[in-house]
Amino acid sequence: MQKDSKKLYSVKRGIEVKDLDIQTRRVKIMLSNFDTLDSDSDIIRKGAFAKSIQERGPSSTGNRKIAFLRYHDWEHPIGKFVHLEETNEGLIGEAELGRSAKGDAAMLDYQDGIINEHSIGFNYIEDKTQHVERGDASYWEIKEVQLWEGSAVTFGANSLTPTLDVSKGNHLEVIDKVNKKMNGLINALKNGKGTDERLFEIEMALKVCQQQYNSLVNFEPSTEDTLIDEPNIEATKQDAKQFYLNLLK
Repeated sequence: MQKDSKKLYSVKRGIEVKDLDIQTRRVKIMLSNFDTLDSDSDIIRKGAFAKSIQERGPSSTGNRKIAFLRYHDWEHPIGKFVHLEETNEGLIGEAELGRSAKGDAAMLDYQDGIINEHSIGFNYIEDKTQHVERGDASYWEIKEVQLWEGSAVTFGANSLTPTLDVSKGNHLEVIDKVNKKMNGLINALKNGKGTDERLFEIEMALKVCQQQYNSLVNFEPSTEDTLIDEPNIEATKQDAKQFYLNLLK
């Protein structure tokens, strides 16, 4: 039995923010846990990222550094890692947010609690990936990967695409997660900061929350296409601020 190690890109999601320093624009994040069985039946061991950090980490001399992105989108960098290390708990990263519009938007999203999850983009390495049988259970032991980037994510993916599978897991736990995300979005509306583009993204995220919440409270998986039809972007931008004012009345 072999893991699909020839996949060009793999993603693991759902790790939290550790600390945010507004003055220095630095955020400390947990990118991956060690010794924990995840939804891909993988257990990543300490040492799995050591070679990548040595060869392409912040202190390396290589040109292709491990990137800090939004949504695993290589055209959406939001800053750079200034420190990466493996602890007994997992992979910790400290990143400095850039001063571009994308970096500024990410800073506001961190402050408002919209960004509270992170994930990694990587490749499996075939001879460092072993299938382990333990009675009726089995898992993949991951001793090394090629780490390419760490990403700030919303709902574990692009904020315009609902990704929750309401047919699995604890519905109350997932509803609580959606509620927390909505609270972060509401805080962002109250602050009213950022560009029209950022406000438009928040509006779309609220629509996603509404779709997900309606599906969750019905305790049934949605059978509809969950992608939101893309509106007229320029027209929506003009109406975005008024949308938020109306919402808060």
